[in-house]
Amino acid sequence: MLFNSVSFAIFLPIVFFLYWFVTNKNLKIQNALLLFASYFFYACWDWRFMFLLMFSTLLDFFTGLKMQDAQNLKEKKIWFWLSIIINLGFLGVFKYFNFFAASFAEAASSLGWEVSVVVIKVVLPVGISFYTFHGLSYVIDIYNQRIKAERNFVDYAVFVSFFPLLVAGPIERATHLLPQIKKERVFNYTKAVDGMRQILWGLFKKIIIADNCAEIANYIFNNSENLHGSTLVLGALFFAFQIYGDFSGYSDIALGTARLFGIELLKNFSFPYFSRDIAEFWRRWHISLSSWFKDYLYIPLGGSKGGNWMRIKNTFIIFIVSGFWHGANWTFIIWGFLNALFIMPSILLKTNRNNLNIVAMGKWLPSGKELLQMMLTFSLTVFAWIFFRAENVTHAFSYIAGIFSTSLFTVPDFSGFSGGLKAIAVAGFFVFVFLIIEWMGREEQYAIAKIGNGWSRIFRWSFYAFIVFCIGMFMQTEESPFIYFQF
Repeated sequence: MLFNSVSFAIFLPIVFFLYWFVTNKNLKIQNALLLFASYFFYACWDWRFMFLLMFSTLLDFFTGLKMQDAQNLKEKKIWFWLSIIINLGFLGVFKYFNFFAASFAEAASSLGWEVSVVVIKVVLPVGISFYTFHGLSYVIDIYNQRIKAERNFVDYAVFVSFFPLLVAGPIERATHLLPQIKKERVFNYTKAVDGMRQILWGLFKKIIIADNCAEIANYIFNNSENLHGSTLVLGALFFAFQIYGDFSGYSDIALGTARLFGIELLKNFSFPYFSRDIAEFWRRWHISLSSWFKDYLYIPLGGSKGGNWMRIKNTFIIFIVSGFWHGANWTFIIWGFLNALFIMPSILLKTNRNNLNIVAMGKWLPSGKELLQMMLTFSLTVFAWIFFRAENVTHAFSYIAGIFSTSLFTVPDFSGFSGGLKAIAVAGFFVFVFLIIEWMGREEQYAIAKIGNGWSRIFRWSFYAFIVFCIGMFMQTEESPFIYFQF
């Protein structure tokens, strides 16, 4: 079930009504309803993979209890590593087995050996990377005595599979979400309205920005060998806004939906394209994943305590692993490597914590220096996105070679694009409007959180009506999946 589908538009009000008007007298029944709704939400994609989700949930729930009740450290370690190995094993089989098999075959072939490999023909379970990391953080936190094991299975299962975050995050922590699940919740009209407003903005990002940009980006990337360098630059730019609108749009809908049920999820995006360096970008992009790798990989590896070599080594490790987390393709690994390379100057010069504040805070416009910093950071990010979007490494390098050619200085050519110049102009116009609104709201939790607060009611509601109208105008007849569903 997709957030931008008619089925979700029917599903959400039903669950909301049952949650607040039927089960609101009993917290246990409320949580049971959330669990049932979450499993139904997931089963609408493919009910067969429900068993994998439930097995992963049961494994980590009982592992947590066994570690909590262990009589000695040895027994605790056995249960801990059992959970880690099984969780990563499932992730490895479903997501990475074919990649390693194909890579081994290619390496063997380059040495003159003919190797026959077995390939698993199975669809990647939606959300497996996300709910696996939920369980891993829970088990690791119990092992390190940060939290105690949860003894109510329904509460724990809701933590793992709460439907707003189940498929594409944010990646929650038990320390943050479980206490909210166990605490009695009271309907708050103001928070519910705020949640609806964030859902609206998330739908705008997905349907107006991401889907319109996707149409153009897909055409350019799929036909890159026949297009001018100037056109390829536009393709990379449109993809940059596609992936941001798509993923941050999903996160906005997830956070807004959770708020309707009295639950606050971790913020996942904070206007990353206004970052002044790559370090700031990664503090603002997919925040829950970045912080997960920092807490559960970078710090355990030693962090930056061992001097420059330790900082360099660990930074490259987390970025390459982050790239590999996104997908079983060398393009993602190179994307992670490039981001590690881009962040190196600030790591070595120890300036990676310089830009902790919001850019041009309290001002209408950035300074000339800040503008140049944002443009450079955005350019590096867009360059790395080429590898993220390309079908394979060869495609990525040929795309880049096409950009850095004499045709870079020609007029972009869209003569073969079925949407025509009108579609490009429309997408460009909405991206421009989108950037203005995001800039105006960059000091808030999301762009339109407080826009219109000082307006009269008629102007404020006209603004919301305009967004709804645009969403209705551009909503596609066929459901458009979110990019991060494949991860």
